[in-house]
Amino acid sequence: MRDKILICIIIALINILIRWCVSLNDYSGAGKPPMFGDYEAQRHWSEITYNLPVKEWYKNSSQNDLMYWGLDYPPLTAYHSWVCGFFAHHINPEWVALNTSHGFESKGHKLFMRYSVILADVLVYFPAVYLFFNQLQSLKTSDKVKGMFMMLLYPGLILIDHGHFQYNCISLGLTLLAVVCLTGGRDLIGSILFCLALNYKQMELYHAFPFFSYLLGSCFASAKENGFLKLVKIGLVVIATFVACWYPYLSDIESAMQVLHRVFPIARGLYEDKVANIWCSLSVVIKIRQLLTVNQIVIMCLVTTFVAVLPSTINLLLKPSIDRFKLALINSSLAFFLFSFHVHEKSILIPALAVCLFIPERPMSSLWFLVISTFSMLPLLIKDGLLIAFVALMLIYVILYMSEFPMSATSSESWCLKLCRLVFYLSLTGALALTIAMVAVEPPPHLPDLFPVLISAFSCGHFVLFFLYYNYLQLSIGSIKPSVKEMEKEKVQYIPKESFKTGPQDISHLVRKKRI
Repeated sequence: MRDKILICIIIALINILIRWCVSLNDYSGAGKPPMFGDYEAQRHWSEITYNLPVKEWYKNSSQNDLMYWGLDYPPLTAYHSWVCGFFAHHINPEWVALNTSHGFESKGHKLFMRYSVILADVLVYFPAVYLFFNQLQSLKTSDKVKGMFMMLLYPGLILIDHGHFQYNCISLGLTLLAVVCLTGGRDLIGSILFCLALNYKQMELYHAFPFFSYLLGSCFASAKENGFLKLVKIGLVVIATFVACWYPYLSDIESAMQVLHRVFPIARGLYEDKVANIWCSLSVVIKIRQLLTVNQIVIMCLVTTFVAVLPSTINLLLKPSIDRFKLALINSSLAFFLFSFHVHEKSILIPALAVCLFIPERPMSSLWFLVISTFSMLPLLIKDGLLIAFVALMLIYVILYMSEFPMSATSSESWCLKLCRLVFYLSLTGALALTIAMVAVEPPPHLPDLFPVLISAFSCGHFVLFFLYYNYLQLSIGSIKPSVKEMEKEKVQYIPKESFKTGPQDISHLVRKKRI
């Protein structure tokens, strides 16, 4: 037990050190007036929430110009901003002075902001990762440690939260804690935690279908009386959590609708910058935003997203299980990322969280996805001055990952696995070539966005294939023969029936026997 605690402390300290090193770099909008960037957005929200009454946080006024980084996240983000504003005011009132602090930049304030993200990471995300891997009884302790380390070291989340500057670790950490609770049979607590994640960032809707389907399906699978009672309890805690988060805005419909309007801004467009999804990639040949009205585009996105997420959702609803649930988290979030309306390039972190859950079980496909997901944000990271941090962290991650989970070929591998391994290395080579081109090659004058578009399309192609792959895994649960590694983890062996004296009742091809 003492050794286990020591290992966890070492892993945490290494990851804190790496986050601190990344935080020494620039951030979104550093020294770039008049709007600056996401760093200023977070600072400004602290300014607004600390100085104005709660009902004015989302309303346009002379004291709160919504055109200047108006709040556009749910109330839990606003409450967190108020907490940051409270401490910032007591350290240095200039940091959050109403209207006069716009674009405030100083070493002291940068240090405060960076510390606030690291603290949120350590208090929410780190424990969630530990609890998830600690409860996996089928894994050896060494595999749990490796999975925990590689999940915490995922470059995409570190670069966005501690470089670009955001607090994704809170919403993702709450979601992961909800997964831990559902895995442990604590459905009510899991429902509360996911509602909190959803009330921190609305993009957690990407994960909403799997949570809804699993919980509803598990109610149907229970005995009729218990299942109905469980459904009522879940409904009540969900309603209570939303009421608690939205309480200041429920006194009148206008206030609630204003918050909804800010949280779901239809006018902001189909996608953000060069995002690696279907619509941005198609725009190279089909100018969707010129052919269709905004309302038509919204309907198109709703229909395609719903169709894309439907197979995974129905499968989980009819056959609720934790294995299907974890795969559905990937499939649902990828469907939203690829097809939904107004997608940010940073939203790829949402499916990446679910992919991290499979690091010990499917190391190659997980590494593949995590590398491409980080690579897809390269234009944004270069714009923020994070190129060196990106290259350094990616090299560290790939080298450590492949040393912990060796991927060298073996003579017993099937031709399919060998082909996948070859494509994997070709894919990484392509990402490396595009990275070098983005940095070192001058694009043609008439195609200034050539390399961001190529990176977007290249990454999108990968995400489509990953979407098909993970859907196949979910829909095939129960019909795929486990790999040797999976059998070893489960401590079972599959013995051909020919090895036994069979009787008429032996109709299965394989007999599953517990290893003593």
